[in-house]
Amino acid sequence: MTGNGIVIAGGSQAAVQFAGSLRELGYADPITIIDDTHHLPYQRPPLSKDFLAGEVDVDGLRFRLVEWYEKNDVTVVLGSAVVGARREGDHGVATTADGAQFPYDRLAIAVGAAPRRLEIEGSDLAGLHYLRDADDADRLKSELDSTDDVVVIGGGFIGLEVAAGSLKRGKTVTVLEAAPRIIGRAVGEETSEWFLQAHRKHGMDIRTNAKITRFVGSAGRVTGVEIDDGTVIPAGVVVIGIGVIPRTELAEQLGLEVNNGIVVDENSVASDGSTIAIGDVANLPNPYHRTREAMARIRLESVNNAVEQAKSAAAAVVGAPNAYESVPWFWSNQGELRLQMAGLNMGFDRTVWRGDPDAEKFAILYYRGDVLLGADCVNNPVDFMAVKRALGAGQNIPAEAAAGGEPLKKLVVDLVG
Repeated sequence: MTGNGIVIAGGSQAAVQFAGSLRELGYADPITIIDDTHHLPYQRPPLSKDFLAGEVDVDGLRFRLVEWYEKNDVTVVLGSAVVGARREGDHGVATTADGAQFPYDRLAIAVGAAPRRLEIEGSDLAGLHYLRDADDADRLKSELDSTDDVVVIGGGFIGLEVAAGSLKRGKTVTVLEAAPRIIGRAVGEETSEWFLQAHRKHGMDIRTNAKITRFVGSAGRVTGVEIDDGTVIPAGVVVIGIGVIPRTELAEQLGLEVNNGIVVDENSVASDGSTIAIGDVANLPNPYHRTREAMARIRLESVNNAVEQAKSAAAAVVGAPNAYESVPWFWSNQGELRLQMAGLNMGFDRTVWRGDPDAEKFAILYYRGDVLLGADCVNNPVDFMAVKRALGAGQNIPAEAAAGGEPLKKLVVDLVG
């Protein structure tokens, strides 16, 4: 060991992957992960699905066991977040909320994002829930057991996952989405419309263009949600999932460039030339070259991005920089509907449908001209894997061929031009 090493603010997927990749690449100086939770770093995506269903607890979601941190000499400090940092020449000191100080050579920020709050009349009532961590999910799970009426505000992935799970438990579920369509930021209009109709068919009440005016309550607890036409929807529990805001407070305190996240270069280095930002908090050059013309920079909220960006950042730290490039992929389990997405659809000008939408097993492929950009696959892991592998290999699946019934893996060709 030759220095103070690296302090990683946040216990996210990106944080743990970064620490692991550094050790795999031979980094020998101290590594310290600091997080405000009281749990060893754990997976967040299952909180809105398996955790709420009681199929797994927080211990079962851990990325690594205690023994891994000990074996790899990675120190984990829990219960207090990094709230300040200062640099003095080539070194710095991170300070936590409880006053502890940690010297470092490099600081990595991997704190993720926080739920966007809905501040309207009644927002202080009991029974309103945001879902960010295991403690949030535990409180929500407990209250879901004692109510029949669930209102979900926000038709994004988290909202629909919670809604589908609640419906499966026999609850009356209403989803209120302010935008004209659900999951509009993540999928194309055709996929969005299909999910709207599928969830309605399964018994979910989804209302788009729904503006929330206030929460109605009695004795300090929510009893309903009022929308702009005056309708009050009964609610024993309200789950608010209206997006997230990257947690940039530490970056701002350090004077780093911030714009919908911490602005970083292709090696995940922030504007000061030293601090690293990885995962949901980072605004990075679009790592997917096929959509770079449509969007030069992007902030990606996905497990795949957290893992791959962290690997790239670790390589740069040890002196073997390799500009981060990757094919993004995502998934969302909404009851019996498993959505898997490969690539990004920005800049597409045509789609190709495959499979049987009525049987809830199909894929929608996105193209710019005849160049495959990505796909939305519902209960169709075979097509998902074929698209993901083709994109990862820099290959193509011609649109006209994809429209037939042949397996996609047989249609993969080299990309011309």
